[in-house]
Amino acid sequence: MTETDPHRPAAGLSADPIAEGARARAHGRPRDACPYPLNSPERTAWLEGYDGSPADRAPDQPLANG
Repeated sequence: MTETDPHRPAAGLSADPIAEGARARAHGRPRDACPYPLNSPERTAWLEGYDGSPADRAPDQPLANG
């Protein structure tokens, strides 16, 4: 019996945590379904993909009405 790493994507899937996070959101998975440990770079990347925005960039300002 072989052991598999639960954090490693299945064969044929992207090894990119950003793409994994975006795919999770597209499939309706909750944000807290991130498989990576707290404070890891992979978790930050996964959440960037899920949220659709880079963690190191300030949020966009709202558009002015008018």
